[in-house]
Amino acid sequence: MPAPEEESPETKELRFAYVAGVTPGKWIRRWEERMPHVPLRSFMSDDETQLSVLRDGSADLSFVRLPVDREGLNLIPLYEEQQAVVAPKGHEISVFEEVALEDLSEENFLDVAEMGGPEMALQVVAAGAGLVILPMPVARHLNNKQTVSRRLSGAPGTQIGLAWLAGTDSEEVEEFIGIVRGRTAQSSRQPSAQKEKPKKAPKPDRRGSSAGKKPAVAQRYAPNPDKGRGRGSRKKGKR
Repeated sequence: MPAPEEESPETKELRFAYVAGVTPGKWIRRWEERMPHVPLRSFMSDDETQLSVLRDGSADLSFVRLPVDREGLNLIPLYEEQQAVVAPKGHEISVFEEVALEDLSEENFLDVAEMGGPEMALQVVAAGAGLVILPMPVARHLNNKQTVSRRLSGAPGTQIGLAWLAGTDSEEVEEFIGIVRGRTAQSSRQPSAQKEKPKKAPKPDRRGSSAGKKPAVAQRYAPNPDKGRGRGSRKKGKR
């Protein structure tokens, strides 16, 4: 009776999600350079699913836009996003490079969440119903040709963070966090750098059986029999 075939070990992989406006390309490239044996999968989420992808097991980590409910999560704040104001094409903000929020006090601002998210909100803006405030990376990502966006000063900023479920730490997760934080491949905090390297075989002892003994120092000069004897030290003969 043939022996049962052994099951092949499950291939490890790391999965992460990211919200619109996050550009993970540089982290993916560094991962592929350092961890080519572990596949890295990524996909885009939205503000509604940026945490649920962790809880339903779709992703091991998620780049989220703060603030979020941090209960049951480990989270590292990463960087702040520049805010932008988006208006219909031809709006007077198009003649400026940056606009102050206080200068738009008479404008009608729309609630992005009530509009069903950024993409739908930009369609409403293009129709001339009002203006919206979005993170600049999101406005650039959506790139609606019927709208115009400009940097906005004086508005509360948003921040991007990296989140994962508490208790799901692994070497792969720690490795990815280190890459995102900018640690080098040689950093002692990287799991890939902590793995023990094979020890080199000891060099053969060429000293034979006397190994371990301190070699005698050769005497540089022959002993002088008269050393320490003065001129009158020789015995005088009898007179």
